[in-house]
Amino acid sequence: MNLSHILNHLGEEREKYYNAVSPPVIQSSNFIFDTVADLRRMITDEIGEHIYTRGNNPTVQILRKKMAALESAEDALIFSSGAGAIAMAVLGNVKSGDHVVCVKSAYGWTQKLLTKFLTRFGVSHTFVDGKRVENIRAAIKPETTVLFLESPTSMTFELQDLTACTRLAKQHKITTIIDNSYASPIYQRPIELGIDIVVHSGTKYLNGHSDVVVGTLCSSKTMIEKLFHSELMTLGGIIAPHDAALVIRGLRTLPLRMQRSHESAMHIVQQLKGHPKVNKINYPFLPEHPQYELAKQQMSGAGGLFSVLLKTDSISKIEELCDGLTYFMMAVSWGGHESLVMPICAFYNVEGRENSPLPWNLVRFYVGLEDANCLWKDLERGLEKL
Repeated sequence: MNLSHILNHLGEEREKYYNAVSPPVIQSSNFIFDTVADLRRMITDEIGEHIYTRGNNPTVQILRKKMAALESAEDALIFSSGAGAIAMAVLGNVKSGDHVVCVKSAYGWTQKLLTKFLTRFGVSHTFVDGKRVENIRAAIKPETTVLFLESPTSMTFELQDLTACTRLAKQHKITTIIDNSYASPIYQRPIELGIDIVVHSGTKYLNGHSDVVVGTLCSSKTMIEKLFHSELMTLGGIIAPHDAALVIRGLRTLPLRMQRSHESAMHIVQQLKGHPKVNKINYPFLPEHPQYELAKQQMSGAGGLFSVLLKTDSISKIEELCDGLTYFMMAVSWGGHESLVMPICAFYNVEGRENSPLPWNLVRFYVGLEDANCLWKDLERGLEKL
């Protein structure tokens, strides 16, 4: 299906709402029925009909259709956060006694789901270095039901060979789940490579305006119906219709924003290459990246997120660098118009918390939509402080 059609027209039956260009926000929590027969008929298809917004809301349904088409999936569900989408995907495919294999550099809340939550219910896990499929194969047990991938990871940008992983998982009848937030469906379509479930923190690129927290989950109709009638309807982690409308707005410009971030990030990464204050750059589309060939094979771009290991022996110098930046604002997350910096040293020496397992001299940057030359000059001035 044509990408432009998906983003601008799919699911938008304008003749039903006065031919308005933008779909209305159907804020209603409840929907009425003309007859008992209508109610009786519709409650047998709550995922497709409009009965109660905790299930299927008309505005959210438009977003579901677009996300499914973007990921080459049969259907999609929308959740109140990326963490919610991840949790629902995993919860729907494990029971007590089961085992999950997960890449060790996955999103922190994915790790907490496995280590702090599911262990309470008898679900075990193994974290592996996913760069080599042999490590995943060695971790599989007879009771393994889920393989959780994140490619690339969002701090150190390690990839997994998705085709090899899906081949291995199918041999063992394991459900594959991937967090595709880094690449977005513009630059990577895991379902086309055999992955069963694709989840996103749609807060990032999909919405793109830093004003909605949202998660998406894309899969087969069978899987979506199973998760809808159990995890979504029971736990109720839904998105509000107004927020869904904002994400639909964000999708209109998704390819343009992704291209801009990718091109600007490449410009800045090229400037950083060989810089005397930089020890290492983590960016999948940099030819020096150890998995560059795999990145080109399963991705068509890399967006605006990268990290660097700085040459310094002082946390205070990194703090001075980050505190002094003008265009790179300090914050978590990514994917909006604003460029961001997140130093790992901020997660060191925090009272009551263990230090981050990542190196203290690692700094993550997100390149947004500002002028790339202005961003580089800002960063160049900051590097001088090292």
